[in-house]
Amino acid sequence: MSRALELLAPAGSPEALRAAVENGADAVYLGWGAFNARRGAKNFSGEEFAEALVYCHVRGVRVFLTLNTLLTDQELPQALETAAAACRLGVDAVLVQDWGLFSLLRQALPDLPLHASTQMSLFTSGGANEAAGDGCERVVIARECSAEDTAAIIRNCPAEIEVFGHGALCMCYSGQCAMSAVVGGRSGNRGRCAQPCRLPYGVNEPARKSCPLSLKDSCLAGELEAMARMGVSCVKLEGRMKRPEYVAVVTSIYARLLAEGRGPAAAESRELEAAFSRSGFTDWYWRGKRGAEMFGTRPENAPEPRELFAAAKAAYDKGGLRTVPVDLTCAVRTGAPCTLTARDGDGRAVTVSGPVPEPARSRPLTEEELSSRLRKTGGTAYSCRELSVELDGGLSLPASAVNALRREALAALTEERTRPPARRELPPPSPPEDTCGTGDPPRWTVSVTAMDQLSPALLDLRPARILVPLDQLAPLSALPEGETEWCAVLPRVWRDRDEARLRDWLAHARSLGVTGALAGNLGHLPLLRDSGLYIYGDFGLNVFNSRSLEYLRRKGLRSACVSFELRFSQIRDLRKPLPAEAIVYGRLPLMITENCLIRNSGPCRCDRPNVLRDRTGAAFPLLPAFGCRTEIQNDRPLWLADLPDWRRLGLRYARLRFTTESPEACVQVFRDYLEGRPAQGPFTRGLYKRGVE
Repeated sequence: MSRALELLAPAGSPEALRAAVENGADAVYLGWGAFNARRGAKNFSGEEFAEALVYCHVRGVRVFLTLNTLLTDQELPQALETAAAACRLGVDAVLVQDWGLFSLLRQALPDLPLHASTQMSLFTSGGANEAAGDGCERVVIARECSAEDTAAIIRNCPAEIEVFGHGALCMCYSGQCAMSAVVGGRSGNRGRCAQPCRLPYGVNEPARKSCPLSLKDSCLAGELEAMARMGVSCVKLEGRMKRPEYVAVVTSIYARLLAEGRGPAAAESRELEAAFSRSGFTDWYWRGKRGAEMFGTRPENAPEPRELFAAAKAAYDKGGLRTVPVDLTCAVRTGAPCTLTARDGDGRAVTVSGPVPEPARSRPLTEEELSSRLRKTGGTAYSCRELSVELDGGLSLPASAVNALRREALAALTEERTRPPARRELPPPSPPEDTCGTGDPPRWTVSVTAMDQLSPALLDLRPARILVPLDQLAPLSALPEGETEWCAVLPRVWRDRDEARLRDWLAHARSLGVTGALAGNLGHLPLLRDSGLYIYGDFGLNVFNSRSLEYLRRKGLRSACVSFELRFSQIRDLRKPLPAEAIVYGRLPLMITENCLIRNSGPCRCDRPNVLRDRTGAAFPLLPAFGCRTEIQNDRPLWLADLPDWRRLGLRYARLRFTTESPEACVQVFRDYLEGRPAQGPFTRGLYKRGVE
């Protein structure tokens, strides 16, 4: 196995960056500024970031900047400037989650390579192709993808595919988790996740010591050869929040396995587990498996691997583990300035000159002495691989002159190796026009979990749209009559192998009279373009700013639901080039999980109500999702009926989201909203007033 499989290591701090580079990383990813998904890491100052680029590039290591959070309209200019500054300094790529920032960077910095962050929730060939078609050089696919899923995406997508190979697994699909935001006010989509998935919960029982949301860390050290064969471009190590010694240990082992084309030995596996694990590792997602055996926690008394970490720190602190081989050619000729040429393995060459050597008064300079001085590259990023000396006899050249010649040549080579590429920087496009904002009250849309929630009384209230899960439409032979637009809601998570069935269901839905479909993922778009249905954006697209709405408008969408992590004022101030919708009632979706929490807790009981209970006794309903997955709902519904604010935000549509309600309750809620009544039970105002960090 060759090193064509890039090893990407985390750099949560300058020290962690040195640890990664010294131990064999081909590339590092790091945060600079406020807009990255690990804002709790130390990250880098502007000066440190510039130094990091030089340090890495001189050693042949690429640097990727993480700008992978959702951004408001007010934050986009600063994020663009951060990306532009990084682009000028020569950053190798930027990781992006937000569609508005993605579009803005593509237009203002057209030569800057962009990578689709795993926060984009891409797990199908269609989604990866959409990102690639819009200019993404690389797609970081979801951690939940199996080897089969990954191979299918690689076969069908021209972009590079990056896979998480080692480290923490999120319980929810990245980019779809709102649990930290809704429950604790700290948004994972904004880099402030409080990790509620690591806390104790009970499935259909009180929370005790079990942690049914805490997945073990992933370890795919034994799968590197298979990844290389299938065409994975990059294996990523998670860990920007972990200490530099951890980065050093894990990076060194993976670099060694890649270089030697093998799996880990028993001692290496023990070192990986000692560095950090949660009761061992799992590779089940990669193997296409799910189950309770994937879960574990970090014991409170887990010993720190002091000797392992001390040895790792001593090695990278000393430096010299990672040097660049250079070939040196020196000429010391009578009557001519001495010269030294330095060549690296990438074809770069520099030549510097020094003083004219003088005739020797006593002992002349020997080739051995000259070679010994030129080889003294210690303390630099270089090591001398081959040395060629052309020396005339009888000459004298001071040691200081030779040392200066060597230093100047290596400095000139460093300048060549770290010179930023020429890239265009264009004026940012004007903000989109607010062509679809409205002063009229928004029209009602109603989403249901099951068809039996749609009673004749509810239809009599005449919502503008009724949103029904696509799989609920599949067995129907007719739709209830009513003056409304019927829309199919596609599964939030699926795989390439499911798409033939989804297309059949879409064709059947259209034959029933369904005219629209909700896309909650970029991969839905290629499924829907030839369906004959209008495309509307769902909340899974994480619309956070005006440019995201414009991006989706250009994609052919006819409306889009904005993120429920936005405040009222932020929704109001959005320029709306596309009709906007917001959820104004219902249990907000907190997580969608690959594992079925109900099945993991015992016999499958998806035909009855199931809940997840936390330590306070709060009960979060668990709804089955397509593919035997689980969607966790908030413990209490969002209630805004008695607040006038949301009616004055320029929205075209307001959604009533029914999940666990009975048909009678659905009707009562709708009537309460029509009349502006206060809630009759426990409720939340969501994040519309308080916002998120």
